Amino acid sequence: MKIGVISDTHLSKDNCELPGKLIAAFKKCDLIIHAGDLTDICVLEALNKIVKTEAVCGNMDSCNMNPKLEDKKIFNIEGKKICVMHGRGHPDNLVSVLKNELFPEKPDVIIFGHSHNPKNEYIDGVLFFNPGSATDTTYAPYRSYGLIEINKAGGIKARIFKL
Repeated sequence: MKIGVISDTHLSKDNCELPGKLIAAFKKCDLIIHAGDLTDICVLEALNKIVKTEAVCGNMDSCNMNPKLEDKKIFNIEGKKICVMHGRGHPDNLVSVLKNELFPEKPDVIIFGHSHNPKNEYIDGVLFFNPGSATDTTYAPYRSYGLIEINKAGGIKARIFKL
């Protein structure tokens, strides 16, 4: 299964345009996961036009988003447990926050956002994956998105792509 991963788009109804390169890559995916801070429902609607999209609520998501999104989601894909949560607090403490919230679930992968900084790293046997922001460089060195491939044998291949 090929999963497109995006976070921290921070788009509005007046400007809900996703990068063309991202859209082209996501058309080849089986699922898209948005790790929060969509800020408007238009982002979820646009992504769902590409392929089925799951999303969690981020700290910047407005009241029109919150009733539709949960704080965290857990998926089992090809025998791997994937936990998704936006994150909160200072970016320096983000991994600790996610560990405290999600390690009891015994995840194989934790997908998150919040810091806008891409991360693709195994910590204590768990893949911590932050795609960065596809639309913003305020706190990030570049715009980016991610792809995670999980094969039927349970192998995981995760990559970050610069935009």
